[in-house]
Amino acid sequence: MTEIYVDGDACPVRDEVCRVADRLGLTVFIVANGSRPIRPPRTPNVRMIMVAEGADKADNWIAERITGADICVTTDIPLASRCLAKGARALSPVGKHWTRDNIGNALAGREMARHLRELGVNTGGPQPMTKADRSRFLSALDNAVQAARRS
Repeated sequence: MTEIYVDGDACPVRDEVCRVADRLGLTVFIVANGSRPIRPPRTPNVRMIMVAEGADKADNWIAERITGADICVTTDIPLASRCLAKGARALSPVGKHWTRDNIGNALAGREMARHLRELGVNTGGPQPMTKADRSRFLSALDNAVQAARRS
């Protein structure tokens, strides 16, 4: 059975994930370290998982449990890579499908940006979510769920 794992602390599409999962009868795990309070929806298929504060605690919880039948929603490229390595599907909140073909370049770009920040270069942050981003995400999530159910 397909389940959806949400890297919950900074995810701007939690509500969208929950609505899709509710419509399709899927279980959602919203995993957070508690640094920001998250109010989960009051539906029986959504489970709020609070892990200890600390680097990668939520990522580790997801990576230890996700299977090849599941989907992870995350902005965290290393977590997406770990999920792909387990055969799962991974999506960004703007609807980008992480794949074995594109994750290597994404990891390299992330490392380059980290290095530039260490040198004092302002690399900026993520762009604000748009309605088009949300629409693209919903379409990508539907496609990922259908693909996961087929395999």
